Amino acid sequence: MPSRRIRRAWLTAAVAASLALTALVSPARAQDVPTGSSDPTVQEPLATEAPPAAFTAAASVPGGPASPGDFTLSPGALNAETTSRVARLDSVLPKSGVQNLLAGANRTAQPWCSRDPFGTAPDPDVKYCLQNDDSVSREWVPQGLTGVSDAQDDELWGSAGNIQLFASYDGWDPGREDDPDPATGDCTAAELEADDACNQKGVRITFVQSRVNPASGVSEVKYRHVLLGWTYVNSADHVSFDGLHASEYPIQKGVHAGGIVWYGNYLYVADTRNGLRVFDLRTIMDLDPDGDPTTHDAMGSDTDGVRTTANTEDKTKVGRHDNVWYSFGYRYVMPQVAAWKFKAKQGNPAGSYACVDTGAPKASYISLDRSTTPDRLLMGEYCRPQGDLKSTGRIASYPVADLEGRSADVTAQGWANYLPLSGGGAQGAAAQDGTLYVNESKGTDEPGNLWRFGWSGGSLVAKGAAVKTARGAEDLYVERGSGRLWSLSEHRPASASDCTANRDSADPAGTDYCQRVLYGHKLSWLDTRP
Repeated sequence: MPSRRIRRAWLTAAVAASLALTALVSPARAQDVPTGSSDPTVQEPLATEAPPAAFTAAASVPGGPASPGDFTLSPGALNAETTSRVARLDSVLPKSGVQNLLAGANRTAQPWCSRDPFGTAPDPDVKYCLQNDDSVSREWVPQGLTGVSDAQDDELWGSAGNIQLFASYDGWDPGREDDPDPATGDCTAAELEADDACNQKGVRITFVQSRVNPASGVSEVKYRHVLLGWTYVNSADHVSFDGLHASEYPIQKGVHAGGIVWYGNYLYVADTRNGLRVFDLRTIMDLDPDGDPTTHDAMGSDTDGVRTTANTEDKTKVGRHDNVWYSFGYRYVMPQVAAWKFKAKQGNPAGSYACVDTGAPKASYISLDRSTTPDRLLMGEYCRPQGDLKSTGRIASYPVADLEGRSADVTAQGWANYLPLSGGGAQGAAAQDGTLYVNESKGTDEPGNLWRFGWSGGSLVAKGAAVKTARGAEDLYVERGSGRLWSLSEHRPASASDCTANRDSADPAGTDYCQRVLYGHKLSWLDTRP
């Protein structure tokens, strides 16, 4: 079992020594330290836990109906408090709209390249290769996917189109994985100050746009990362923010962000054992408005009237410290504005990929179906049957507009089913015109399966055989205008030679099948596969 992370870059050397002597892991109490109910280590939503033995898997029938009531979501208890804190932060930090963020996108994706996670599987209709550092990053693991086709009926954000968003979680802290001493954590105070990767950053969202450069007239794919944040009030009564954290268990390092949906102004992020976190794209904070990180731009003042500045060069800190704002080096931060929590108790066993078949599900992935009336948010589980727990996962749909009210419970409506996958492993699902598409992972050594299902008598039934797709295939997103079903691959080489050593004999020499790409299959092509 991995030891608990030390989450604060501001942990002092004196406190670190004290922790080592007392065998305790807790934050230091200083000016920039949280206090009271807004402690950032306790973030909404939090699951209500129940012993796994309370449930069995005997009732699940592959493809059969599941109980929609188990998917019921309740508004977060801290929603009002969270809204107030975000408004306070909004008065201190300047904002940037999505179009401005995209116009200044600082990273480039390459359409088509030698990276080939498909191997013997059919090529997609389109493929974007991320920059090398993002493609092989040990720290950031891509998961959830959405886009402007989810957000708006006309698929435009103002005048901007062709936009995808994907989420990545921070899955690695140097030292944390290797230090056997759970009493001290893994990253020391000195390591936290020296190495930004020692810090648990939580989740970031990447905005991607395919466009024509107005200056050169050349087509390009540009992208930019945005850090997600959780606001709190520290012991000096200053509003501040931290990265996203969750009720962790050994196989999940914080918020996994396995699914995201952009709908109107809001971004919904799946929090596996807890429910949904909600973000507002109108409150993207800009900590470097002049675009020059060396100038340390002036920010606003909190309730004490003290002027502040920002520092996006220092990647080891986050939030407000001595009247300076930090963000792990990211220019943009988008804070959580609300939450939805599972009403039923969470009985899925901690530290296991197995799922129970009743009670609260896992929010492993989410997507949007705009081909129905009303528009529906889909939520499903990643499960691997183990022992007496045979469930391969449940999936259900909600009227997405009901999630904007935040004043009453929202229950799954329309349909709820057990997935008819013999081995489980669903990484993402999306629906369009009565077909449910499901990505099933098969590890790093073979292409994944893209399944197609329809409904017959309330049950899910297969529509043909699985279509082979990328290794490490993740979430799914329907781009209606182009008629594409988008996904992304998550695998990276564990070492410089890993891709070569594990390449299938049928793979062309020099390809890198375990480097990350965004890709889209034509729905019309998928629907004609046998």
